[in-house]
Amino acid sequence: MIQFNQVSIATTRLLLRPLQQADAPAVFALRSNPKVSRFTGYVAWADLTKAQELIARDQAAMECGEYLRLGMVPRGQDELIGTVTLFHLDEQCRRAEIGYDLHPAMWGKAYMNEALLALLELGFNEMMLNRIEADVDPHNTASINTLQRLGFLQEGLMRERWIVDGVKSDTAFFGLLHADWMKSRTI
Repeated sequence: MIQFNQVSIATTRLLLRPLQQADAPAVFALRSNPKVSRFTGYVAWADLTKAQELIARDQAAMECGEYLRLGMVPRGQDELIGTVTLFHLDEQCRRAEIGYDLHPAMWGKAYMNEALLALLELGFNEMMLNRIEADVDPHNTASINTLQRLGFLQEGLMRERWIVDGVKSDTAFFGLLHADWMKSRTI
């Protein structure tokens, strides 16, 4: 089994690595931004301690293999710009969900595509997952486009699945199978 707290992945432009307490201000900047929280299941944060608590939870959860969250840091820099996550791991069914967020200043630069490619490689090739799922607000067209570029297919729509700060929103449900991932890698 992979030791999640030891995972570090270098891509062309990024280093994906576990979060550290020193990342708390950057995580807070990300999660307190209404542009980022708009399409998520949480209200924009108003307190830095939430970031510190998230990092502490991540460190404990990753040590026992509960889930994997990696910070995205541009190579040669120190500032975290986003995160990618594999969670709700189901060992028997070899399935997981994928989650991600990126600071708005980095949108449109293909950082998320690069990070998710690396995370999918890890999930399918090293963790031996058969299926990776994503749930996305149907109004989040940028996220949907990213998933579709990676080969995810929309498999359903769940109406009013989320209520965040009194606002109801639907979920577009996407899935990617290992077999489809492998076919796309050989094209």
